[in-house]
Amino acid sequence: MSESLFESSEIAALLNDFFLNDDITRLAVDVGRLLGYPLLIINDTFRVAASYCPAGFTDSVFENAVKLGEITYEAGALISQSEALNNGSADYIELSDSPFPRRFAPLTSSEVRLGYLICVNTDGRMADIPPQTWQTVERILAKQLFIEVGRIGKPLETTEEILMHLLDGSFPSAPYFKLRTMNTYLADFRPAAFALIDLSAYHSKYLGKRYLKTEIYSRFSDSHAFVYRGNVFMFLHKSCNPAELAAMAEEFQLKILISDRIKDLFDLPALYQTARDALEMLADGKFGCGSVCSVSQMRTPLMLKRLESSENIIPPKLRELAAHDRKKETQYCETLYTYLICGCSLKKTCDMLYTHRNTVLYRIRRIREDFVIPLDDPASHTEILIGTSLILLKTKGPFFFRPVDAPECFSAQRHARSAVAAIAEEVI
Repeated sequence: MSESLFESSEIAALLNDFFLNDDITRLAVDVGRLLGYPLLIINDTFRVAASYCPAGFTDSVFENAVKLGEITYEAGALISQSEALNNGSADYIELSDSPFPRRFAPLTSSEVRLGYLICVNTDGRMADIPPQTWQTVERILAKQLFIEVGRIGKPLETTEEILMHLLDGSFPSAPYFKLRTMNTYLADFRPAAFALIDLSAYHSKYLGKRYLKTEIYSRFSDSHAFVYRGNVFMFLHKSCNPAELAAMAEEFQLKILISDRIKDLFDLPALYQTARDALEMLADGKFGCGSVCSVSQMRTPLMLKRLESSENIIPPKLRELAAHDRKKETQYCETLYTYLICGCSLKKTCDMLYTHRNTVLYRIRRIREDFVIPLDDPASHTEILIGTSLILLKTKGPFFFRPVDAPECFSAQRHARSAVAAIAEEVI
């Protein structure tokens, strides 16, 4: 494709429609004809604002997006996870259930991300389009989206947009948030908790027939699910069926994190950040706590993770103990940690370590006498426990701190049942 092709009457038509007609739909047609490719223009909530489909083009993913007025959770997650898009650049992304790669480009105006231009690369020659053409097209579409957002008479916001702005921390106060939720279901909305769903390992046994969004709304009709920063965010209620949540996680190979109890919707930003940190740990695969887990089950490794960079707080005597473990392949740090969390009960420590009483007694004696760890001073126990925990986090990883009631062999159903049931119990 020659550069002169994109400096002809098509560019003139695009500019003319932008200045005279103020219509995103007509601009989409002009851009589609200029570029020669099918395209979607979506807003920041992944809803379709306009589209262009040339005669003869068929693609089920494209057609479903136009028909439903939004892209799938799966496509939305890919957008949120793209490093290039997050940095403000275009990215070519392949969707597993479409033969055509797509060029995703952010549409930004006045430093505000308003949406995306998605062009379907039907002939593999899209890279030949001059950068200046892309820049012109994207600037015009971004300006038009900016005009549409600020247009007088436009509804204030969808509830989805309000929730996204809340999670972004865009509401300065609780009263202001309540004012914006008037006349929406959020004004009298009392969910028990929320779940974050990681899609990195997502798989469907019914590819092309069933989408995750369909399943969520089928099984959890009042979840009001949407994609936020690459994960699916959905509300949970006291009536939530734990077995359904676990079954969905297993069927679609999902990692699901359940938040702490929601007392007030305005608390969502703080709850979300903790839940997101926990989900990242769960999705890493090293935690070994199944497919469904709750923040409460991961509290210890979460707290330790935030202290991980502060190794200098570990007492020197504990460093010596850790060095001995590394050199001699002993288990003094693990024994010390277990002894302290068991309230210095020898029997509980032996049971938890599956170790003979004499072996544990020998280790405790050496820890106390040879390494001079002040186990007889209760005031030192907190410092010793935190220091030992940080050592074990580094040497054994977060898996070591998995809940004692959720060993690796537990099923996903049992994880979900205990996590959701515990939250429901607390709310009731």
